[in-house]
Amino acid sequence: MKRDKKDGRKVFQSLALVTQLGLNMIVSIGLACALGVWLDRKLGTSYITVILFILGVIAGGQSVYRMVQKIYGDGKETRGSGISDEDHRDTEKKG
Repeated sequence: MKRDKKDGRKVFQSLALVTQLGLNMIVSIGLACALGVWLDRKLGTSYITVILFILGVIAGGQSVYRMVQKIYGDGKETRGSGISDEDHRDTEKKG
């Protein structure tokens, strides 16, 4: 069975997407936790890290959601334009 080049390309694109999404979450959470630990040590508290961890998870999740919507947002309205992607493509073909 012969494999097509497009199949291999899709696998690598999917792998890159999963890696990018994972790194996006890890960086958001890691930076928030590092800032929380630093602030806790500086201020002598013990709860700021937990709060910033939760905010990091929320920020990372929101970032991943936006990225996935940008990639897989089929037929959704484009931001601020009031027309859908499909209408935009039809306009480009006509004009």
